[in-house]
Amino acid sequence: MAKPKKTPRPKALTPKGFRDYFGTEVTHRAEMLSKIAGVYHRYGFDALESSGVETVEALGKFLPDVDRPNEGVFAWQEDSEGDKPGDWLALRYDLTAPLARVYAQHRNDLPMPYRRYAMGPVWRNEKPGPGRFRQFYQCDADTVGAPSVAADAEICAMLADCLEEVGIARGDYVVRVNNRKVLNGVLEVAGLAGDDKDTERGIVLRAIDKLDRLGTDGVRMLLGEGRKDESGDFTKGAGLTDAQATVVLDYVDGKPPADNDGVTELATMQSLFDAAGYGPDRIKIDPSVVRGLEYYTGPVF
Repeated sequence: MAKPKKTPRPKALTPKGFRDYFGTEVTHRAEMLSKIAGVYHRYGFDALESSGVETVEALGKFLPDVDRPNEGVFAWQEDSEGDKPGDWLALRYDLTAPLARVYAQHRNDLPMPYRRYAMGPVWRNEKPGPGRFRQFYQCDADTVGAPSVAADAEICAMLADCLEEVGIARGDYVVRVNNRKVLNGVLEVAGLAGDDKDTERGIVLRAIDKLDRLGTDGVRMLLGEGRKDESGDFTKGAGLTDAQATVVLDYVDGKPPADNDGVTELATMQSLFDAAGYGPDRIKIDPSVVRGLEYYTGPVF
């Protein structure tokens, strides 16, 4: 008679993409968060603490063609085995999506514009890598309902102040600012209209965002047929003609289109930076800043 197999003893291992923090690490982080909160308070932002769990519907993350909406998030369905399965829930992947839900739910009781900050852990169901964890802290500040890019300029100044408050010396950082309206105008001149996602426009935007890492030649390859990296992996390009690629690269080189609302907004922000004493050693306009997400429609930094 075979001996029954022993139940293996569970291994004491941290899940992949997560880590433990001890002693001084926890203390130093708490001190850093306190200093950042002090800057937020100084600018007049109110604290908000929202739930670590949101409905997937509120977070807006869905995987196409599958039943489980779990792309990039840790999600589960309430009472999934019952007769009437409940809502899909997920750990928040950032602090901005919860803000949208909070404002939509409580807007009648909140001031306009609503200026809030939030701090806390967020979770992403992504492949971990060096310095990239599945759980990490975010320090978030947003203004909802402001009619002017002055609100964006204020956030940039506050970001610069926060970096210095936690010990990053002036000269060791720079806040780079651009405007998606300018870039949209360039793409239209290059003959690329439409949505950003999964189109030539999206590939172009991602290519520009890699300028500091790949240089002009690498970006030109991605604007064209594609690029093979040192490991031999090939990234498909946008398939632009040389003339189209030149329009895009001229813009990155500092030649924005004329009569563009984005150019006017950048000029307004620059005048506010100058008036407040934030020179190019702290905040500067940089046309290579893109931010790949489609919901960016104005200033990006």
